[in-house]
Parts: sequence; C-alpha cells; structure tokens
Amino acid sequence: QVQLVESGGGLVQAGGSLRLSCAASGRIFSLNDMGWYRQAPGKQRELVAVITRGDITNYADSVKGRFTISRDNAKKTVYLQMNSLTPEDTAVYYCNANIMSTSHYGYYWGQGTQVTVSS
Repeated sequence: QVQLVESGGGLVQAGGSLRLSCAASGRIFSLNDMGWYRQAPGKQRELVAVITRGDITNYADSVKGRFTISRDNAKKTVYLQMNSLTPEDTAVYYCNANIMSTSHYGYYWGQGTQVTVSS
C-alpha cells in the first residue's frame, strides 16, 4: 500500500523558515509529479508548488521567490523549503504525488502538516 508521510510543520515567527518533507513508501513502480498544496481555515485547498520527475518546477505566485520545492528520487522524498514566512502562509500543508504502484495508478495525498506563522 502506498503512503505519503509529511513532516516538518510547526510554529514559526513571521520572517522565519521551515522545511517540509514528504516521503513516499510502499510498492511504488514509478514516482512522477510531486507537489505541495495548502488549505487555510475557511479557504479552498490551493497549489503551492509542483515538481516533475525531471525537476521542472512551478509555483503559486504568492510563494515565488520565497519557497523552493525539490526532490530526492532515490529517497522518494519531496521537500518544500519555506523562507520569509508570513501569517498568510498559515495553513495545513498537504503533499501530493502521482504514483504508479504495482496495483494502481493515480494521485495520492499525505495526511497534512500544520504550519502556523505568528506575527
């Protein structure tokens, strides 16, 4: 069974940094696009950043220049380095990955990790 497990969330002051990690495990045949989404209270889930298997990246305008997405294919892990955080970045951050397992092909979600930025 495929799982995505996030880590690295927490409480940080405005202007600070956090690094999120998301590790995929299970019977994975192919790990394709990986990304981070976030959902703030009362708002819809939104794309933060995505990275392809070939390391092509795309970012939401609100995080460009502050966040960096990267991946380590050998570790089946995607990272999100978040700098210059503001209270508007407060949300639950979810990892998402397009995975072909030995029995299924589709998108998987992690359980989410809370990021809280205080002013």
